[in-house]
Amino acid sequence: MIDFLLLNLEVLLLIGFAGGAVVCAGLMVVMRQPMRVAMALIASMTLLGGVYGLLGVHFIAAFQVLIYVGAVMVFMVYVIMLLDVRDDAGPAFAQWKWPGIGAFVLLLAVLVATVWKALPSSNGETASTAFGVSRFSVAFLNEYWLHFELTSVLLVAAVVAALAVIKVSRRVDRASRAHSEAARHG
Repeated sequence: MIDFLLLNLEVLLLIGFAGGAVVCAGLMVVMRQPMRVAMALIASMTLLGGVYGLLGVHFIAAFQVLIYVGAVMVFMVYVIMLLDVRDDAGPAFAQWKWPGIGAFVLLLAVLVATVWKALPSSNGETASTAFGVSRFSVAFLNEYWLHFELTSVLLVAAVVAALAVIKVSRRVDRASRAHSEAARHG
């Protein structure tokens, strides 16, 4: 048993990190308080850094932790604090909890079926598209690095848009309060 664990430690850690990242991503969808969602996103990004490290792309793993977790998430937490979003005493999860859990289970089923289909059969033959860590690493660095970087730009654009919406709604709130005060005293 110990020999099996030691021989497959990298794969077990990869499954653990990837599973933890998927669980944290699911929590981001169903949790309601913004600060808790940000903490789940930080955990997910940290676990993705562990996945990148296990895949052998240590440079990307270091950038994932230093830039995305260290800088971008600090910026997002600062924006959440700046917007003064309070945790209310209401439920911790959104009203869409059960549909979200159903979609999450469906996603996991599709992922398991995809990986299971690519696993070697019992008679020693392998599927035509076998899953491999090194193949994934090469494909990620050659084909998908732009998508990875565009995601960070999209996150910054979303934060800027949220700030603009909040600024406009605060102006409208101030104007309506001033109008109601004038109507009450006038």
